[in-house]
Amino acid sequence: MDVVQVDRFGGPEVLRSATVADPTPGPGEAVIEVTASDVMFLDTLLRSGWGEDFFPVRPPYVPGSGVVGRAAGRRVVADTKQDVGGAEIPVGGYAQRAVVAESELIPVPGALTDQQAVALLHDGPTLQSLLDAVGTPSRVLVAAAAGGAGVLLVQELVRRGVQVVAAARGEAKTSLLRTLGAAEVVDYGEASWTGSVAPVDAVLDGAGGALGRAASGLVADGGRFVSYGTAGGEFASPDPDQAARRRITVIGLTDLPRLDRATRRAAVERTLAEAAAGRYRPVIGQTFPLSRAADAHAAIAARTTVGKTLLVP
Repeated sequence: MDVVQVDRFGGPEVLRSATVADPTPGPGEAVIEVTASDVMFLDTLLRSGWGEDFFPVRPPYVPGSGVVGRAAGRRVVADTKQDVGGAEIPVGGYAQRAVVAESELIPVPGALTDQQAVALLHDGPTLQSLLDAVGTPSRVLVAAAAGGAGVLLVQELVRRGVQVVAAARGEAKTSLLRTLGAAEVVDYGEASWTGSVAPVDAVLDGAGGALGRAASGLVADGGRFVSYGTAGGEFASPDPDQAARRRITVIGLTDLPRLDRATRRAAVERTLAEAAAGRYRPVIGQTFPLSRAADAHAAIAARTTVGKTLLVP
C-alpha cells in the first residue's frame, strides 16, 4: 500500500511517498480502507523535530493520526495514535490503510460525508474543552478563527448568543468568517488591528506568538485568556504580573483536562451527532492527494490554508 513517511526531521521536503506491505490486523483489530486523512498543524511541528520531550517521535515514521474510511462494511472514523512510553504520538494516518483497535472505530452518521467526519475527529474534542474553559462570556475574540477549530468555535459561540469577534489574516479567511455569523471580523494582517477592537470578556487564542500576545491585551479586567495554538511559533501568554493585577485568568493548553480515550471518544461522538443535526459544519478548505503531503504541509506553513486540510488517496 501507499504511505507517506518522514525519513528525517526537516521541512516539508522530508515527506516522501513509499510503498509498504499491507497491514495485518491482530486479535481485536480492524483494517480501515482510508478515504481521507486529517492533516494537523501538530504534524508539521513534529516533522520539523519540535516537541520531542512531549512526543517521542523518531524517524522513519508515518505522520498523522486521523483517518476515515470503511472497516467491517461500515463507514468509520478513527484515531491511529500510538502509546509510546506513556505518551500518545500521532502516527500512522498518512496511509491507504490503517490498523486500529476495533474499540477505536467510531461510526460516521449518515448525514455527514467522510471528509466532514474526519475534519471533526480532533477538532471536536478540542472544541468541547475550549468551550468549557472559556466559561459563559458575552463577548469573545477568537484568534486564528479561520482554522479548523476556529471555525467550529465561531459557529458554536454564535449559536449560544455570544458576540464573536473573529480575527484572521487575509480576505479569503475574513470573508469566510463573515458567512459564519461573527459580529465583528478583523484582519490581523493590518498593523493596527487591535485598535479597532473594543475589550472582550475572553480570548480564545489559536494563533500564539506575537499575534496572541497582542490579542491578550484586549481582555477586559477579570476576563480570561485561553491559549491553545502555536501557529505564531509559540504559545502566547500575558505578562504574569499584569494578568494578576487585572485579575485575568490565563489558561494554557496544558491546563486543559487531559482526555482519556473513553472521554475523547464520547466527545467525538457528540460532535459528530451535533454536526449531523446541523448545529455547525466543518470547513474543509483544501484537499491534497496523499502523494502531495509535502505540498499540504507547505501550504499550512505559508498560512494560505482555510479551515481543515485533508489528504485523499
